[in-house]
Amino acid sequence: MSSTDVHKETEDSGPSGYAAARLRLLTEGAQSGPPRRAALAELTDDWLTGLFAAGAGGLRGVSLVAVGGYGRGELSPRSDLDLLLLHDGGDSKAVAALADRIWYPVWDLGLALDHSVRTPAEARKTAGEDLKVQLGLLDARHIAGDLGLTAALRTAILADWRNQAPKRLPDLQELSAERAERQGELQYLLEPDLKEARGGLRDATILRAVAASWLADAPREGLDDARRRLLDVRDALHLSTGRATDRLALQEQDQVAAELGLLDADTLLRQVYEAARVISYASDVTWREVGRVLRARAVRPRLRAMLGGGKPTAERSPLAEGVVEQDGEVVLARAARPERDPVLPLRAAAAAAQAGLPLSLHAVRRMAATVRPLPTPWPAEAREQLVTLLGSGRPTVEVWEALEAEGLITHFLPDWERVRCRPQRNAVHIWTVDRHLIETAVRASEFTRRVHRPDLLLVAALLHDIGKGWPGDHSVAGEIIVKDVAARIGFDRDDVLVLSTLVRHHLLLVETATRRDLEDPATVRSVAEAVGSQGTLELLHALTEADALATGPAAWSSWRGSLVADLVKRVAAVLAGDDPDEPEAAAPTAEQERLAIEAVATGSPVLALRAQTEPPAEEQPPGDPEPLGVELVIAVPDQPGVLPAVAGVLAMHRLTVRTAELRALDLPDGVEGSVLLLNWRVAAEYGSLPQATRLRADLVRALDGSLDIAGRLAERDAAYPRRRGVVAPPARVSVHPAASRLATVIEVRAQDAPGLLFRIGRALEDASVRVRSAHVSTLGANAVDAFYVTGPEGAPLPGEEAAAVARKLEETLRG
Repeated sequence: MSSTDVHKETEDSGPSGYAAARLRLLTEGAQSGPPRRAALAELTDDWLTGLFAAGAGGLRGVSLVAVGGYGRGELSPRSDLDLLLLHDGGDSKAVAALADRIWYPVWDLGLALDHSVRTPAEARKTAGEDLKVQLGLLDARHIAGDLGLTAALRTAILADWRNQAPKRLPDLQELSAERAERQGELQYLLEPDLKEARGGLRDATILRAVAASWLADAPREGLDDARRRLLDVRDALHLSTGRATDRLALQEQDQVAAELGLLDADTLLRQVYEAARVISYASDVTWREVGRVLRARAVRPRLRAMLGGGKPTAERSPLAEGVVEQDGEVVLARAARPERDPVLPLRAAAAAAQAGLPLSLHAVRRMAATVRPLPTPWPAEAREQLVTLLGSGRPTVEVWEALEAEGLITHFLPDWERVRCRPQRNAVHIWTVDRHLIETAVRASEFTRRVHRPDLLLVAALLHDIGKGWPGDHSVAGEIIVKDVAARIGFDRDDVLVLSTLVRHHLLLVETATRRDLEDPATVRSVAEAVGSQGTLELLHALTEADALATGPAAWSSWRGSLVADLVKRVAAVLAGDDPDEPEAAAPTAEQERLAIEAVATGSPVLALRAQTEPPAEEQPPGDPEPLGVELVIAVPDQPGVLPAVAGVLAMHRLTVRTAELRALDLPDGVEGSVLLLNWRVAAEYGSLPQATRLRADLVRALDGSLDIAGRLAERDAAYPRRRGVVAPPARVSVHPAASRLATVIEVRAQDAPGLLFRIGRALEDASVRVRSAHVSTLGANAVDAFYVTGPEGAPLPGEEAAAVARKLEETLRG
């Protein structure tokens, strides 16, 4: 159907014709993007014009005005209609009747309507009191009626806005900052609000308003395309969901990607992030310019008086060769020649970050347009300036974003393109891959005083996840990439080897510390062999902590930090020449012996809860402190089903298990019987810990079979259904035969859920294996648990038997 046919159908059939034409335009038309939004606005204009003409009769001094997004001609499929019925204050009853003749047909079609009826004076007064109203009126567009009335209002609103801009723009900036605090940054959110999040459509509209003030203007390059992309995504979101929503929810991203003809949801998110990054950067530059102009206006009269009416000259302070500070920004010196000085962008960036100042947009664009490639390998100055930039702490982020906005990062590091704006579909990660790498460098800058080679730490922090842009294990891919990048940057062969080792094993310490038995010599030796030297271990320890802190609050805690520190201490001893002794069964403490004797005497479990001691304040890792939890010691007469019974009872009481150890205890001479001792560290999911007496009572019932743990956990799980449309990947169970000489290590990777440890324990019990210890690690929604198991005689399982146990356990968890 042609545009002419659509409009003719609307005219011929009234509201029902408009509805049919609108549906045809949205579902059958070949148009999309700006043409479809413009066609929808034009179609709506024609319909409303007809409603206005039918209701106005001979009424004069009235006009119908589109404002906001409709005023800009940007109607998405489920957009509100923002309308103002403007009148000159004449026949109020006739105006009210006209309003009804327009509003009610709109409502009857189920369209959302934001409407008002005002005189020009009322409209100006309301705009002066409400910034949202004023922003909407800046986009006022005449639809029907008295064109002169509409034009006069537009002229007055623009004049008011320009006259009031020095006062109103700071208020608008403050409101924008508050909204960003509430909604987050669009360029990093997994479920972003396309309109309200920072870098979204609301900010794009605000940039238009700032430009209309004539006080400052936004950098225009790429801005229109970014705004168009977000509008296209919102159109597809409305069409695929049938709802007026701006929230790009996870379960709807595949549909939206398909609607736009994109490969997958990750491609969609990456395009959204790229658009948001353009708008966010433009906002930063624009608000900085607004501040500069307002400061200059405040200072200029005083300076002119001091200079006798002459024009003041901006002061320029040298920062580095070819780089100066001017008006609170870092700019190029007049003698700077970026076309002859390929190191200049890195030197300017390092100077800006060291001074805590932003890079001038003009300077960055000039360097991007003229800079020559660096030779391979880089000269020493270029490498040193990169390290200086990375070691400057929090100011590095803003400077890096300025370089990236103009393509200078990929100019120096071409491999960066694969991680730029790349989403991470993991609730633990709060940043995209590229921003996470910069955040890791920022965190690593805090640790440069505790390592012998700060430069290697900072470069490893920048590149540790560079392999995430490639298929396969990102650590393996990253090792290959870093060898090339480090050599190109100018590091020698030994340094390249250290950097590649750091990237290859950047997860080694935290994964080993939280998932393996640190008392097992095989664990410590394997880490020592991978690391190779004391110096590399020192760097890897700092990188591990920086990486975890930059990931998000769920990735690091006092508990994890203490486990990693313990592992580092043991590995350092091995690298220093000490050979770890085979572990011997630890003698029971007096309390454990007392509990064991009581358990034998009573024939039932006995337990004790004891608060876990926090490490000294100076040993606490940076970030939000996390309690180490409490130590739960349980003595149980030896019998089948102890592990699943204990795990099930703890799950019922909403206790999270962090570490778990189970072993048979030798009793004192003269005491008959066999006792299992469980030494676990637990923490409450929320609220306070349950009383030990309640835990014991439920454990007794679980062991004698009178407590249906599986049923209770199933009831609770049913009461809290998982989010619609989110399907967790299946569980994976693997055997690590070389991880220990004393036991077989079985590792379980699964979706974390109440009762997971109970299900695993019951499956292992059914397989007739004994659990020597368990090492539980939970990151967001993912659980990675390692179990050291033996046969009934206490020896590791034969290979085929271990594989069979793993397969059975995997089937159980997938069932």
